[in-house]
Amino acid sequence: MAPGVLYIDDEINNLNSFKAAFRRDFEIYVAQSAKEGRKILDEHEIGVIVTDQRMPVMTGIEFLESILPIYPDTIRILLTGFSDMNAVMDAINRGQVYKYLVKPWQNDELRLYIQNALELYHLRRENKDLLSKLQQANAQLELLTKQKTL
Repeated sequence: MAPGVLYIDDEINNLNSFKAAFRRDFEIYVAQSAKEGRKILDEHEIGVIVTDQRMPVMTGIEFLESILPIYPDTIRILLTGFSDMNAVMDAINRGQVYKYLVKPWQNDELRLYIQNALELYHLRRENKDLLSKLQQANAQLELLTKQKTL
C-alpha cells in the first residue's frame, strides 16, 4: 500500500475539506490533535504530514520537531492562517519543514506540493535501502578479502 498523507488541524471543517479535496488522489488520514496524529503515525506508513501551526496544547512546529527522531523520512508541510515570520523560521529550523503555506490553501497548489513531497519520501526510502545494500556488499567484500589474505 502507498504511504499515506496525514493532516492535523483542530478545526473539524478544515479536516473535512482536506479529506474531500484529496481523498481521490491520496490515502488520507486526519487528526484533530497532535496526540491523535502521533497515534496514526504509529499505526500507518505516512509519507507526508500536513499540519496546522496554531493548535491548542502543541503547535504544528512542536509536533513536527517531536517526531523528527522517530520519523525522519516523513515530509512535513506546515499550514497557518497567519503570516508569522518567526513561525516560518522556526518551521524551517526546528521542524525541517518542506513547505510553509498560508491558509486558505489552493487545492491544485497543495495537491502538487503533496505529490512532490511523496516523490521525495520515496526517494529517501530508496536511498536508505540502497545504502543498506551497499554496506552489506562492502561487509561481504571485506570478509572475502580477509579470508583470501589468511
